[in-house]
Amino acid sequence: MSEFNVDSFSLKGKVALVTGATYGIGFALAKAFAYAGATIVYNDINQAAILRGEIAYKEAGIENAHGYVCDVTDEDAVNAMVAKIEKEVGVIDILVNNAGIIKRIPMIEMAAKDFRQVIDIDLNGPFIVSKAVIPSMIKKGGGKIINICSMMSELGRETVSAYAAAKGGLKMLTRNIASEYGKYNIQCNGIGPGYIATPQTAPLRELQADGSRHPFDSFIISKTPAARWGEVSDLQGPAVFLASPASDFINGHVLYVDGGILAYIGQQPEE
Repeated sequence: MSEFNVDSFSLKGKVALVTGATYGIGFALAKAFAYAGATIVYNDINQAAILRGEIAYKEAGIENAHGYVCDVTDEDAVNAMVAKIEKEVGVIDILVNNAGIIKRIPMIEMAAKDFRQVIDIDLNGPFIVSKAVIPSMIKKGGGKIINICSMMSELGRETVSAYAAAKGGLKMLTRNIASEYGKYNIQCNGIGPGYIATPQTAPLRELQADGSRHPFDSFIISKTPAARWGEVSDLQGPAVFLASPASDFINGHVLYVDGGILAYIGQQPEE
């Protein structure tokens, strides 16, 4: 029996592209990769966002983060970005398809153009970026692709028809990349975050004037066995694991980091 090697969790010498990683979950994952030894590459749709990301990385003590302006739905722009990264930084060893949007609109009120926009960014984007990095991963002898999926790839909920459809598709794209390119030592897995405490969800967690919880906050706590919202730090360990050699025999899997929501039917109402 071989002995356990703690270095199997190291990302030293790896180049990691995290899309949309100028803030939020993507930024948190990129920071974890950097602390594990990786060189970070990130993108956003305009230069102002790239500069904000540059400042954030430097404040986090990360000097070797490289930002590129690129729209993940533009195939030509993505191909050009990947070629530039390979020339300026190195071949991408780790890809995290993090860039995404959500539009909370009841289905019958949602315009088809809005539905298409969510699908384009949340599903076509990961297809385009993955397609761009896989050939060099094959040539190099392997790579890691991590798709940021969602519990909405398993559950439905009012007002998120486009997002749920996109994330359900992303779950199946994850499995298909694993099926098609696993023989080249490429592992494609997903992370499905639960409800995460971020600045965007802060209004939903603020106490009401009478000191009570926000109704949505109470709803989430009641549905989560862990009885709390997740923190971005809860996603960092799973992401490093899926990006590292420690996960070399895990492929086509979605790791739900949700505090147990998907395992829980809910508490029986009191009579």
